[in-house]
Amino acid sequence: MRSVVSAKPVPSPPVPSRALPRLASNPLRPVILAAAKSSRVRALITAAPPTRRLVDRFVAGDTRADALAATKALLDTGRSVSIDHLGEDTTDRAQARAIVAEYEALIADLAPSAGTGAPVPAVEVSVKLTALGLALGAEGPAVALGHARQICAAAAEAGVWVTVDAEDHTTTDATLSIVRRLREDYPWVGAVLQAYLHRTEADCRELSGPGSRVRLCKGAYREPASVAYQDAAEVNASYLRCLRVLMAGQGYPMVASHDPAIVAAVDPLAAEHARGPDGFEHQMLYGIRDLEQRRLADAGYRMRVYVPYGAQWYGYLMRRLAERPSNLKFFLRSVVSRD
Repeated sequence: MRSVVSAKPVPSPPVPSRALPRLASNPLRPVILAAAKSSRVRALITAAPPTRRLVDRFVAGDTRADALAATKALLDTGRSVSIDHLGEDTTDRAQARAIVAEYEALIADLAPSAGTGAPVPAVEVSVKLTALGLALGAEGPAVALGHARQICAAAAEAGVWVTVDAEDHTTTDATLSIVRRLREDYPWVGAVLQAYLHRTEADCRELSGPGSRVRLCKGAYREPASVAYQDAAEVNASYLRCLRVLMAGQGYPMVASHDPAIVAAVDPLAAEHARGPDGFEHQMLYGIRDLEQRRLADAGYRMRVYVPYGAQWYGYLMRRLAERPSNLKFFLRSVVSRD
């Protein structure tokens, strides 16, 4: 892995985010995130025929073969990928073991695309620790750690990277503790931090040491004001503060944002800290801003696409609807369309 960091970066004024275009926040976000927890709403939405059209936009498919086909198409355009087998809140050990087996098979299938000896593999997998058993009571953290180690061992052999996804704030301490344990044997394991949490700037400072990888996103869960910023402008400001910390650190920042303001802020911050294109990467979600993804890849940036697949897509879909009004409008148009 390559990153270029100046020993004594020259200070510069903060990036003026308010002067840049910004994607609108979704005023219905709290309602949609509450619906994500409702089994009644889930039944209604998953049964609606137009829902499939929206799922097909944001999810590569139900099967591993679908995910591999989407991965090949993205790699052929010069983009990299991070694949997530959808599933969270695992309720028993057998379910967790089945998810581990799916990841092991996925990693074996991805190995030929990893790029032998590449400093930054073109393919990685993203895992949620609740899918691996984190929520299984007192034994959950140990179960999730053991399963995550199995996945990392398979990934190390295949030349594929692993990033541990962030979930709601109640899991943050356990998640970061497991990441630290995994990095003892697999220092390339990535961590995901969410800028809307008050704690994240401090977490960025702790996790931006030599060789570390940190994916910085805004955050997609329903969180109380006691732990998370609620205003879009405050979240954006926090994101830029956190990104500055990561760019000044000794790790490899992964800038996970579709917001034009954030994307525009990356080059000035990278230049300030003497980072070339190999010293960070952009990340965006499958199905969102495809033209911008292609533009960044064509311009020589590493552009990694987060590719989810699997039948357990409901929670993921609802978080995508909550993030941006345009996603919700797309869904509503599908509901009333006769096509």
